[in-house]
Amino acid sequence: MTIQSMNVQKQMLTISMKAKLSALWLFFLFNIIFRDIHEFVEPGFIEEIMTGTSNGNPITEHMLLLGGVMIEVPIAMVLFSRLLPYGANRWANIIVAALYGVLIASFGTTDLDDVFHLVMESAALSFIIWSAWRWRNPSIKKHSMSQEALSGRQLH
Repeated sequence: MTIQSMNVQKQMLTISMKAKLSALWLFFLFNIIFRDIHEFVEPGFIEEIMTGTSNGNPITEHMLLLGGVMIEVPIAMVLFSRLLPYGANRWANIIVAALYGVLIASFGTTDLDDVFHLVMESAALSFIIWSAWRWRNPSIKKHSMSQEALSGRQLH
């Protein structure tokens, strides 16, 4: 195996991890979105929203802004998982997924479909953390393989 083919393999592993993390964030987002859409068919939900309240809390501009920020962060993670370099990518995925795990657990659930989506969201976040935690820096291995190849050439 040549150094060039080893470099290509390492690049492919990095790309596939970035793709995996990005896909997991999409899975997480779809579960959030469909859980929210599903709430519209709950009896009385639309009427409650029309009164300007949600779960007994007034709907304010600050609440809407917070909701927008909370959904924008996972949307950004879909992109950041693809674009950030290894170190920043790995830690951003671990930290953001852990924070969102705490957030979704603290909101609790109101019915069985929410429990189902909460389990799916928690599974996605857990897999993001696990994958990012186990992700090793491909450039370190690439460097050590290059050194081995150079030392092997010098011996001959």
